[in-house]
Amino acid sequence: MPKRGAPESEEQAAGEGPRRRPTINDIARLAGVSKKTVSRVINASPYVQKETRERIEAVIAEHGYAPDPQARGLAFRRSFLIGLVYDNPNPQYVVNMQLGLLDGMKGSGFELVVHPCNRTSPTFLADLRAFVERQRLFGVVLTPSVSEDERVAALMADIGCEYVRVASVSVDAPEHMIETRDRLGGEAAAQHLADLGHKRVAFISGPPSFRSSRERREGFEAGLAARGLRLEADCAREGAYTFESGIECAHALLGLTPRPTAIFAGNDEMAAGVLQAARQMGVRVPEDLSVVGFDDFEIARRLWPSLTTIRTPTREIGRLAVERLMGLGDDGREPKDRLPSLVVRESTGPAA
Repeated sequence: MPKRGAPESEEQAAGEGPRRRPTINDIARLAGVSKKTVSRVINASPYVQKETRERIEAVIAEHGYAPDPQARGLAFRRSFLIGLVYDNPNPQYVVNMQLGLLDGMKGSGFELVVHPCNRTSPTFLADLRAFVERQRLFGVVLTPSVSEDERVAALMADIGCEYVRVASVSVDAPEHMIETRDRLGGEAAAQHLADLGHKRVAFISGPPSFRSSRERREGFEAGLAARGLRLEADCAREGAYTFESGIECAHALLGLTPRPTAIFAGNDEMAAGVLQAARQMGVRVPEDLSVVGFDDFEIARRLWPSLTTIRTPTREIGRLAVERLMGLGDDGREPKDRLPSLVVRESTGPAA
């Protein structure tokens, strides 16, 4: 029996025995890059410079490196699954977010699983933990209002699951955040209506459990203040980000004396409800009432009259979120390309 530390054979003593299989750390060291960069090349990510990619591929070829699928699975919590966690009542938001995530995951080898949830449920956190642990997720993308819940971020940290939060303001470290800055959209809506001459304007918010509801209202009030106007107390109503709540709130607002000449709804679903209520009450849009929504989903272009709204690039945001989760970073485009912006259509016009 060979002594401890001695070669097990003459071949090994001569340096001609079986060589240790190279690891991803070896490849990173030999190529002079990080382990994450090697991983990007292995996963065919487009976000690696050509010279760096070619150098890494040459080292991989020279040393015969091949990733061990089983070892990769263990390193990534034994799965190539990314979870989307949401409690958003707007189905179009969820669809657009899923499309964006799939855009970002294309060619990466990862797959998407979804987890709708209810933050008011007494088993909310337990169910979420079970979902992450049962699927052995690589990571999760959290959307409003789940993303705004500090208990969820703490839970992900406790489990050891990577996460990225999509929220209207920054609520975490940059590597865990995609900030949508909804306040800017509220300001743009207010300035548009004020510039059209509207002075008595109304606002329908989403549910208070969504930080976006507060951000959009605060932005709207700031935009009005910049034009010397303010949101009257009787012109503010709380909706639920649903079509039905838009109808209900609009009926109440259009029954006021004097009634508002413009309504800003916190999303397109509620704005569609405002248009429906206006038709039911014989109020003409935009001759008697201007209406602005928020999101610019497909419904905004299909309504009659077509809806002036604040565009939020939800699909693009989803792509960025999953790329950040996978460590791919941004694509270098200016942040302004991903911020809320006003889209003017037929539902707004000059105040009578």
